[in-house]
Amino acid sequence: MSGSTRPVRRHQIIDGRACATELVDAIAVEWPVAICFNGMPHAVMLATPQDLQPFALGFALSEGLLATPEECLDVVLTSTSQACRADIRVAEATLARIRMKRQRRTLAGASGCGLCGVESLDMLDLDLPTVTQRPALASITPDAILRAVAALPARQALNSLNGATHAAAWVSLSGEVLQVGEDVGRHNALDKMIGQRVRPAVSDDVSDAVSDVALESGFDAGFVLMSSRASFELVSKCVRLDIGMLVAISAPTTLAIDIAQRSGLRLMGWARQNQLVEYTSPAPA
Repeated sequence: MSGSTRPVRRHQIIDGRACATELVDAIAVEWPVAICFNGMPHAVMLATPQDLQPFALGFALSEGLLATPEECLDVVLTSTSQACRADIRVAEATLARIRMKRQRRTLAGASGCGLCGVESLDMLDLDLPTVTQRPALASITPDAILRAVAALPARQALNSLNGATHAAAWVSLSGEVLQVGEDVGRHNALDKMIGQRVRPAVSDDVSDAVSDVALESGFDAGFVLMSSRASFELVSKCVRLDIGMLVAISAPTTLAIDIAQRSGLRLMGWARQNQLVEYTSPAPA
């Protein structure tokens, strides 16, 4: 990416507490990122300009636009002095299906909201599938979850610099943090992690990085850990990808709990230090 779109910018500041000493402060970048399909504009998100290829792929999957990662033939990135563009290349049949799904919905997503641009309440996707019930998820120990929570800050490289980015992690059943996505937007961070998980070789430095890459094991043996509250769009994205469990550092919203309960997603919040709150606990299959 160009120098103007690096994920962190450094600014000189004056710290009055330090006798007007000049310091350097790292600031998180929030940048317009246009997501297109075969050149057709679909969404403009405000995101941190890092890991944009996995972000585009994860977004397309978590929003139900692509049925499988294989439908993504390529992701081509371009940038200007004012914005970035991620063009997802798909077959014409896939593009026709995406056009049908759009239903005149044009997103202009802010970092705090994944629903901006929806033209009416009827367009909210509340009719979500039921996730696969996996006995292994019901047997995860609190110690494994809290071990992942404790390990996550060390994996948040951007946040350690700027203090303003969220993280989404994929965690194994034993509590090992396997993949981490970071972004100023929590839902963007989740999309980045999803893209990394399904196509681990995706990189901003490789123009055809999403071709001929073997898939990993998917989302069966583990759970998502978020360094944020659990909101509606995070639960929805997990459900669409048949992810069975979501853990958040902070609390969930009422709609997140309702959708998780309806879809059979195990939802936990306030995961920090020695505490966990379980908000939905689906019955074992």
